[in-house]
Amino acid sequence: MTTTLVTPRYRRFLGAGRELWVQYAVLGLLALLVLAPVVPTLYQSVLDRPLYEAGGILTADNYVRLFTDAGFGTVILNTALFAVGTTALTLLIAVPMAIAVVRTKLPGARLFAAAMQWPFFISSLILGFGWITLYGPAGFVSTQVRSWIGTVPWNLYSIPGMAVTEAVALAPIAYVFCANALRQSDASLESAAQVCGAGPLRILFSVIVPMLRPPMVYSSILVFSMSVETLSVPLLYGQPVGIPVFSTFLYSNGLQSINPDYGILGAASALILLVTVGLVALQAKLLKDAQRFVSVRGKATRPRRLDLGWINWVSIVAITFYVIFGALLPIGGLIFRSFTLIFTPLQSPFKTLTGANYERIFTFDAYTRSITNSLIIAAVGAVLVSALSLLAVIVARRSTFKYRRAVEYLALAPQAMPGLIIGIGLFWAFAYAPFGAGSLIQGTLVALIIGFGLRALPSGFGSIAPSIMQLGAELDNAARVSGADWVRTFTRILGRLMVPAFAGAMILTFVTMLKEYSPAIFLGSADSNILGTTMLELWVQGNTGSVAALATIQIAITAVFVGVAGLLMRGHHDA
Repeated sequence: MTTTLVTPRYRRFLGAGRELWVQYAVLGLLALLVLAPVVPTLYQSVLDRPLYEAGGILTADNYVRLFTDAGFGTVILNTALFAVGTTALTLLIAVPMAIAVVRTKLPGARLFAAAMQWPFFISSLILGFGWITLYGPAGFVSTQVRSWIGTVPWNLYSIPGMAVTEAVALAPIAYVFCANALRQSDASLESAAQVCGAGPLRILFSVIVPMLRPPMVYSSILVFSMSVETLSVPLLYGQPVGIPVFSTFLYSNGLQSINPDYGILGAASALILLVTVGLVALQAKLLKDAQRFVSVRGKATRPRRLDLGWINWVSIVAITFYVIFGALLPIGGLIFRSFTLIFTPLQSPFKTLTGANYERIFTFDAYTRSITNSLIIAAVGAVLVSALSLLAVIVARRSTFKYRRAVEYLALAPQAMPGLIIGIGLFWAFAYAPFGAGSLIQGTLVALIIGFGLRALPSGFGSIAPSIMQLGAELDNAARVSGADWVRTFTRILGRLMVPAFAGAMILTFVTMLKEYSPAIFLGSADSNILGTTMLELWVQGNTGSVAALATIQIAITAVFVGVAGLLMRGHHDA
């Protein structure tokens, strides 16, 4: 008795298979999300009145007024100094530590590898609060140092102070890029140098460091872009002493202004967008000959760690100093501040221990609502962004769709879009939306999910994309031979195999969206406040106890989520 296989037949809509409908839907949704904030921003920059007012005339006057403003030259200079300083310090922290942890015989390397990534889970806003508590003019460490030597040798409220704090917050990003590259590189290159008589230091500077050029270029441009658009540290350190940068310029002339000049805001936003897009293009050009740095071939080798002797102990001291003084002490001080009535070096904080700060948080609806809103946005956004990222990866990497490259470019494009620009652009997009649809979204959690999700999309895509490369194309081919179309292949085979990667993307996007706050400055309302915007408002009011309590709650949520997720994903190395 013979059995004949019946090939499945799928309906066609308007002459096209269902895979084309899905692929065009993904392309259209990504294009809508990416262009929604960009087009209104560019349009507003050349309009003589607010976008939502009729009768606007195209003009270049906004750019003329922006560049002839006496203070804008200072804004450009301060932003450049801050971004360059942050990038240089980030690489100075991350690259040596990545080499020490991955490529040298460092005692406790696994512990230090985990410790180097801890600051990633804390937003730079919270880290800035913690640094002020310890290293500000009236901070505990500053007061103690002043009592010892009569002065404080640092000034947190300066461009170098801003750069150091931001570098501590961003160093884990550069560290991960460099560490991953070192783990994947071929150790036989070092063996060949060793055969030629090269010592550990010669191997380090002649072989290992040059091979790190691609991750160093990628991470430095990414850090520079993030420094240009970051708001938290410049707002906390720079604005009180009159050090304006791009982000605080937009904040002051937009949200804080009684009568905002939307033309100037549009021109400045377009300028920042142009700078970040140019940086991404520069990155692609610099890494054009990346094949020169390929060191992972078909033949597997076991990495041989270098013995640098006393330098290993210097590395241990440096990493310990970074983790303790850069992250643990500031965060610990902030948490301790949340349990005190008054936190000052002039009086023992143990005499003012109290739970009033938390009682205040859970008494006022506005504060508890900000916690709930942040959890809803992060949870819902993580699912939606991860799902869209998975679809985008499948279309871009495992389909014959003729616009698959455009799908990948659109999914990664938001990495060149600062959070404030996304907030301002979506604000104008909602205001300009037809039939009053935008007014229904503006100021709601839906608007924040869209803004935060757009910011997290490149992270979700980048998290899932490497996993699809590990799945052989023969899986697709076998399904096609059996009669399955592209949609059935995805739902029955690829989709199920990608579950660990999808879960990993959800973890990453949840943490990213929980930390995010900058788009909410222009998209939020009193009913949709989140942890970040609420903390900023309380800080401006001088209510540091409540700020510390909210920051501690956010840290606790992140720690619990990451810890539970780590336990659930144990053993899934592809996630």
